[in-house]
Amino acid sequence: MFGLTGAAAITKKRGGYTNTKMHGILAWSGIMLASAGMYAIYQHKNNMRKNHFTTWHSIAGLTAFGGCIGLGLVGGVVLHPDFGVDTTNKNIRAIHKYFGRIVLLMAWMATLSGLKTLVGDDVKPILLFAVPLVVAAPFTLL
Repeated sequence: MFGLTGAAAITKKRGGYTNTKMHGILAWSGIMLASAGMYAIYQHKNNMRKNHFTTWHSIAGLTAFGGCIGLGLVGGVVLHPDFGVDTTNKNIRAIHKYFGRIVLLMAWMATLSGLKTLVGDDVKPILLFAVPLVVAAPFTLL
């Protein structure tokens, strides 16, 4: 989810009609892939008879996922360049932009906390994974 939604943010920064439409396509693609992943994880936990949403990783991931769905609905219904009901509203656009940044940060935190859960206290894999995210963060958040 973080990879495609981050790419969507960078694409939108380039501006223009085509990039705006590509922004929506990439973001919704990330949501669809995250939906499939969440379904698989949920079923796996059910099969193992384990509780759901008990770690910071899962709570951050669920929050980011819900935020992405909300952003996608607002973007698709209100801000869509072809048929959005209020495409020129600067307040809605600003809220969409800044809430999107918060959701990207939440997704990033979920990703890193999940990796920490997976590898334990070994810092090397976390650093190897985090370096590209740290390098990409200014481009997606500014």
